[in-house]
Amino acid sequence: MIFRFENFSLDGDRRELRRGSEIISIEPQVFDVLEFLIANRQRVVSNDDLIKKVWQGRIVSDGTVATRINAVRSAIGDSGREQRLVRTVARKGYRFAGEIHHEHDLSDRSNDSAASLWPETLGDRPSIAVLPFTNFSGDGEQTYFADGMVDEINTALSRIKWLFVIARTSSFTYRDRVIDVRQIGRELGVRYVLEGSIRKIENRVRIMAQLIDAQTGSHLWAHRFDAMLDDIFDLQDELTASVVGAIAPGGGSLAVPLSTRSVLA
Repeated sequence: MIFRFENFSLDGDRRELRRGSEIISIEPQVFDVLEFLIANRQRVVSNDDLIKKVWQGRIVSDGTVATRINAVRSAIGDSGREQRLVRTVARKGYRFAGEIHHEHDLSDRSNDSAASLWPETLGDRPSIAVLPFTNFSGDGEQTYFADGMVDEINTALSRIKWLFVIARTSSFTYRDRVIDVRQIGRELGVRYVLEGSIRKIENRVRIMAQLIDAQTGSHLWAHRFDAMLDDIFDLQDELTASVVGAIAPGGGSLAVPLSTRSVLA
């Protein structure tokens, strides 16, 4: 079972606490305290309850319990002063006050089962995340060029009113990580994912891009875009228009100018 609250997720089976896609380092006892508080969020949990569950009845001080509670708060961005998620109830104990959404792990389900559990919020408005493009130029400095290219594509897509585009700060957390695109779609709450690579040699640029349906993991298209560096803005427009054309509702018109250069499939 996976418990989700704010931008956190707690996976009891894998014993992982995540903020977005980032795994948060947390001590085993602190994880157990948090999991117990969440599982019993309908009531106030006493020190005795925590000692019985987490310490298996061993004798520990109230100060030790309080230390673990403080560590829980620190891990989830809470504090004793704010008590946004973990509240202290005087002379009673503690209560988890965050809003919880729980789901079963989808990793072993079939594509059809995963699709049936997809967030309903994706319904009418297409949504997309543009992942960092891989730099194949053999020059680490060109990573900045690749990131700038993705920023331009993100900005162009964001101008399309009927399309929801995930912010760069969220999509770039997946840089250099090998993750099933369906998992990325679930974590970011998007229907489509655009990924690709850039190779820049002297004055020539080649982009390999692929658009993926994050619900099923299937490719909608994959294209190779070639251009001289002087034509880089036309290349960005062409790639963006190709994305929009593939996901436009009802085959609607493209709100992005197409260049006159050819696209090499």
